[in-house]
Amino acid sequence: MPSFDDSRPDLHADFDSLRPGESTSQGATRRTALKAALGAGYAAAALPIAAQTAISTSTDGLQAGPIKYTVNGFQVPAYAAAPSGKTGLPVVLVVQEIFGVHEYIADVCRRFAKLGYLAIAPDLYARQGDASKYTEIPKLMSEVVSKVPDAQVMADLDGALQYAAANGGDVSKAGITGFCWGGRVVWLYAATGKVKAGVAWYGRLVGQPSELTPKHPVDVATQLKAPVLGLYGGKDQGIPLDTVDKMKSALASGSDAAKASQFVVYPDAGHAFHADYRPSYLKEAADDGWRRAQAWFKTHGVA
Repeated sequence: MPSFDDSRPDLHADFDSLRPGESTSQGATRRTALKAALGAGYAAAALPIAAQTAISTSTDGLQAGPIKYTVNGFQVPAYAAAPSGKTGLPVVLVVQEIFGVHEYIADVCRRFAKLGYLAIAPDLYARQGDASKYTEIPKLMSEVVSKVPDAQVMADLDGALQYAAANGGDVSKAGITGFCWGGRVVWLYAATGKVKAGVAWYGRLVGQPSELTPKHPVDVATQLKAPVLGLYGGKDQGIPLDTVDKMKSALASGSDAAKASQFVVYPDAGHAFHADYRPSYLKEAADDGWRRAQAWFKTHGVA
């Protein structure tokens, strides 16, 4: 598994030793160290966000913390978690919301690690900016998120798989999951042939092509090389159900993986219903989606 990033003076601590509430030698808590390492926080002023996640997964029995790997000369910061001392682990790439790799995303990695996975969440727009520095969503979108090329994202995810392969992961058993911004990425990456299955949580399905985002999920639907489980909210005002229907139609005329893809729409859920640090959290839908995600990965060889 990964070695702790000791290139940062504020993170000089044993990789395994950081536990909730404990301090590093610099007097920072594990959570503070994570935020410092990834340059990503809760963007608290952007939305009414709670001080911590509703679900808090300990690092007991895990190796968990910040790591870095190099892609095209750039050191990509990421969070990784896995069972301590284990190798040959199935791999799950965890793709961030627009707010970056903050504690909720790190906790999702630990939840997968508790299930026996090596989970990695790369900060996929670290080159463009620091999401935690923004207090307004429009500025975050215009100054950072909108400048992230899909090609860069795909390359950084490839790099995460390469890192996993060198650090105890079995990338022949790799899957991907992502939330909101990351949900869209799941569909795109499922068309690359690099993973065996994907789980997309309320990711946008349609959009106007641009130089940086030339294709959207509906454009690659027929070409999927890995089946995707789409988990969506019936009350999501940002992702109309007619776009889900459009995606379903495209999948039905596509590859075997496309035809094997499925949607679950939770009628009472809005956007971000799995995000347990936000008011949008809907426990019943989140718990059901989490169970379905686990089953989906097992069914399709990511276990």
